[in-house]
Amino acid sequence: MDLLTIACLALLPVIAVAAGVRDLTTMTIPNWMSLALVAAFLPAALLAGLGWQGLLVHLGIGVGALMIAAGLFALGAIGGGDAKLMAALALWMGPDGVLMFVLWTAVAGGLFSVALILARGRLVGLGAFGPAWVRGLLQPKGDIPYGVAIAAGALMAWPASAMMASAF
Repeated sequence: MDLLTIACLALLPVIAVAAGVRDLTTMTIPNWMSLALVAAFLPAALLAGLGWQGLLVHLGIGVGALMIAAGLFALGAIGGGDAKLMAALALWMGPDGVLMFVLWTAVAGGLFSVALILARGRLVGLGAFGPAWVRGLLQPKGDIPYGVAIAAGALMAWPASAMMASAF
């Protein structure tokens, strides 16, 4: 495998981690992160040897994920940045990785949410000594930055994806 293919495939974990950290510290996921994943998908898929049928399946999964995530956003269950990030990452996962992505995201989201709720009950005073984003996280009725769970789910599922199988 050449260096260009490795660099393209490395974009998913790099952007996923950056989006998770950004959501954790600012409660936002910039549009450019999701757009960069979408834009990089085609060259990465072609370099990985995915093939045209595989590309179409991945595109269908990405569109389906966007529709589901938009519905969750409309219901107020997730933020808009979360919805776009989930769809962009699902595009890369394909049929072999998308279910693992959803499962790992749910597990990571549940564990992170419970840990954050427990921390809010016990460590609220410590937030006064940390940066503003820590104080925001420890607010008793504050939001939960689900981009952290989405990033964790992507990192756990990425090795099982069709893109990685095609590349290796």
